[in-house]
Amino acid sequence: MQVTDEKIKERVRERYSAAVTKGDSCCGKTSSCCGAEVTLPEGRVVAAAGYTSDQLVTLPADAIANSFGCGNPLAFAGVKQGQTVIDIGSGAGIDCLLAAQIVGPKGRVIGIDMTPVMIEKARANAKKAGLTNVEFRLGDAENMPVESGSADWIVSNCVINLSPDKPRVFQEAFRVLKPGGQVSISDIMVEDLPWPLSRSAALHCACIAGAIPEAKYLKAMQDAGFQDVRVTGRIVYEKEAVLNLIEETKLFGHTVLKPLYRYLVDHHVSGKIWSAKVVASKSISVNH
Repeated sequence: MQVTDEKIKERVRERYSAAVTKGDSCCGKTSSCCGAEVTLPEGRVVAAAGYTSDQLVTLPADAIANSFGCGNPLAFAGVKQGQTVIDIGSGAGIDCLLAAQIVGPKGRVIGIDMTPVMIEKARANAKKAGLTNVEFRLGDAENMPVESGSADWIVSNCVINLSPDKPRVFQEAFRVLKPGGQVSISDIMVEDLPWPLSRSAALHCACIAGAIPEAKYLKAMQDAGFQDVRVTGRIVYEKEAVLNLIEETKLFGHTVLKPLYRYLVDHHVSGKIWSAKVVASKSISVNH
């Protein structure tokens, strides 16, 4: 039976609504395939992908605990004061809050997320951080509630892989960017995964089964109109990290399937799952 795009999005929405109450991430609860670990004030250890301690100390603990990313898109973006930044899949708001600090009171940050509980969390975190130049809007990445040609930057952190219509997401990103605007994305890429992994609904929500090959990802961005599309860095996940991720999805809870998944990871995923840093721009001569 074919799974519809809306059903996929419903599963993702349910997964992250539940995760927000547990402090889990697509990278695991207590260890991260995505980067360093951070101990929160209450002693809980969470994944923090690419963020420095200087950045994290300025943020509410809840924004860190509910960070579900695979990188730090602001780390390789040239966001400046006074600019407008849009975050696709803003979650509990970690990247929006950091961007709001950078753009300052004359700048503007808009976070977009399709999960109502995430929007509530993000708004609460912005209030805790005392930031008034950031807002969060409920909406889909494929149809963003943002006016055309309004953003200097678009950032996204481990979210576009979840979309069942990635070309549409890139078309929307192109639409809302100003001429000369830029994109900075951290996302998961995969190559030739065995079908029990690539067709798993649980692994789709865990940022793997919905991911696509890097070449296809970049081409979709180019087809949407972006120029100078390139990958500036990669973190390839070792099998231990993938096993940890699968265990977090509870797939290993199925005793009969556990040996199969371990075999597939041991023999068929080496070098085939990675986090990539992707940048691109919209031509300054484009008027739409």
